[in-house]
Amino acid sequence: MQLPERDGDGYLLNRDAWTPEIGKAMAETDGLALDDVKWGHILKAREYYDDFGVVPPIRKFAQYVGEDQKLLFKLWMTGPMKPITKYGGLPKPTGCV
Repeated sequence: MQLPERDGDGYLLNRDAWTPEIGKAMAETDGLALDDVKWGHILKAREYYDDFGVVPPIRKFAQYVGEDQKLLFKLWMTGPMKPITKYGGLPKPTGCV
């Protein structure tokens, strides 16, 4: 699959180009396996963005999905909002993530 153009951090330059297939292909290209739990986080972040027009900080996102913040960090092995937003076709998170 031909991926749309991405910036230096791997985010889509044109967020309108995102599809679930592209998000999964981006993760695969970057060497990240997306299981059902991780994919669910991505979809919930897109839902949050659609509802509120912003990328949530990790604290609010953990509350939104009903999971412990520490578990999210352990599952994603990094600041969770960066890969969640990247592969979800969302804007880069700001602040402490």
